[in-house]
Amino acid sequence: MEHASYLAIIEHQSRELWAAAVKAGPEAPVPTCPKWTVQRLVAHLAKVHSWVRSAIADPTGENVRRGQPPENWTELLDFSAEQMTGMVAELADPATPAWLPFTRYAQTVGSWARRQAHEAAIHRLDAEHALAGSGDPSAIPSLVFDPEFAADGIDELIAWMLPTRVKWDQFAVSGSVLVHAADAGRMWRVVLHPGQPATIDPVTAAFDAGVTVAGTADAVYRRVWGRPSHASVSGDLRLLEPLAAP
Repeated sequence: MEHASYLAIIEHQSRELWAAAVKAGPEAPVPTCPKWTVQRLVAHLAKVHSWVRSAIADPTGENVRRGQPPENWTELLDFSAEQMTGMVAELADPATPAWLPFTRYAQTVGSWARRQAHEAAIHRLDAEHALAGSGDPSAIPSLVFDPEFAADGIDELIAWMLPTRVKWDQFAVSGSVLVHAADAGRMWRVVLHPGQPATIDPVTAAFDAGVTVAGTADAVYRRVWGRPSHASVSGDLRLLEPLAAP
């Protein structure tokens, strides 16, 4: 996807998140994030945006800090908007150096733009579920992510975030996982080795996997990021434990 597309998505999804949050109210529970309220959800995203701004300002990573969102609801909304707007402006040049905690990613603004586009989209989904008052996957039928964007979000988790997992040694399972975003025409193979990093590759044809996650890109995107989904899951569910989103 183009860098400019990520920036536009950050703005759009953040604004839709706030709109849903305001309608739901700060005390509304977030079904997709147990123990969270809408206020905590908005504060989380604002804090992440402030952290990204700090990471751009200090590409060494030595003094990267998260800002402290205000507790007052109105002030929090203003702070959140300020952080998002400032972050998007500072993400303008994808080649600008920036610190990231993910070792597989290029240490540039371009990597942060992709990461924050999906951060905003997934948390917008959380806000919509809070507004609907339901964690059912059918609760928000009007929100469907574009196949290209959803497949990109699957790829970010499967091919980029998972390889940097630092606790592979806690998983003793072995086997293969097929992740298939049908309408995007994309598939991924994850081969799990007990106590070792997984082998992760894009593939062009289905295979006999220990467990398969399949459906539209939108459905699979939600499923791999741990949100309510209509994706089809068949096989040994234990093999999905190492693939859980952070």
